[in-house]
Amino acid sequence: MTDRVLYLISCAAPPSRRIRSGIEQAQAAGWDVCQVFTPSAARWLEGELPQLEELTGHPVRTSYKLPDEPDVLPPPDAILVAPATFNTLNKWALGISDTLALGLITEAIGLGLPLVALPYLNRAQAAHPALATSVDLLRTNGVTVLLGDGGFVPHEPKHGDLDAYPWQAALDALP
Repeated sequence: MTDRVLYLISCAAPPSRRIRSGIEQAQAAGWDVCQVFTPSAARWLEGELPQLEELTGHPVRTSYKLPDEPDVLPPPDAILVAPATFNTLNKWALGISDTLALGLITEAIGLGLPLVALPYLNRAQAAHPALATSVDLLRTNGVTVLLGDGGFVPHEPKHGDLDAYPWQAALDALP
């Protein structure tokens, strides 16, 4: 086990269905991975959560804890948001923290933690003017957003290729 802790925050996009691959690649790169899902992503993977907890050695988090409950995860050294959806990128840029996943990443900017986002979205979503504004704002505030060449290239609607999701590019962008 390593002492470098990575929070892998995953949104409800098709690559989250193959999150085991992302976890295993991060572990092979020397990270102690803690998995956090948005509520929608957790619903997609509900039956797999016990296996993911066994794989990571940590509870999978999906919602805020109560104020008097102890933290069950070690503090992160870095955060990878993958897959990052159109919705999450835009909410993150606006500082909205209505889920645990968003709360962690909005706070991480202020904490100065290394942050990498690997989106998954289609060309129609990528053409929306809010996305460029959000990505620029996140990048200006220290977030490495891997959108475009060298990261995730948006696909035609309904034509995403899960085998082409560039997990390694995200891991290479981590410190």
